[in-house]
Amino acid sequence: MDQLSLPAYSYKLKDYEGKTFILDQVRRKYVVLTPEEWVRQHLIHWLHEHLQYPLALMSVERGTKYNTLQKRTDLRVYSSEGIPLLLVECKAPQVPITEATVRQVAVYNQTIAAPYLLVSNGREHYCWHVQAETNQITPLPVLPSFQEISLKTGG
Repeated sequence: MDQLSLPAYSYKLKDYEGKTFILDQVRRKYVVLTPEEWVRQHLIHWLHEHLQYPLALMSVERGTKYNTLQKRTDLRVYSSEGIPLLLVECKAPQVPITEATVRQVAVYNQTIAAPYLLVSNGREHYCWHVQAETNQITPLPVLPSFQEISLKTGG
């Protein structure tokens, strides 16, 4: 798999019927290892181990409805009260982060209403704060820790 600009960790892999699987700590099961999954698992590790986001408050590939379309979000983090705090969109390392990618996560967030957004391809990472009243997004230099987000949002 591609080298990422996220911290390395001791991931668990297994091979089965010619496919490689990686352990997803959030779903507590092995999932097919794709380039996007490689990024997602590294992001989960980074969020949990380095920014103290609790695994129990994360949700992977959760369905959401936008207009009449059924969509899946890559990763969400909730407050202990179940309120969305962070919406994450993962792309494979070779997929550039474009305006369309940012628009995709912003559109999903119209339904979810998370105050923080993160888009990453494992090499580049962009995060924003979303102003609830105006729906205006402001770029952030770094993603705040879980404690910082919780304090700012009252979660």
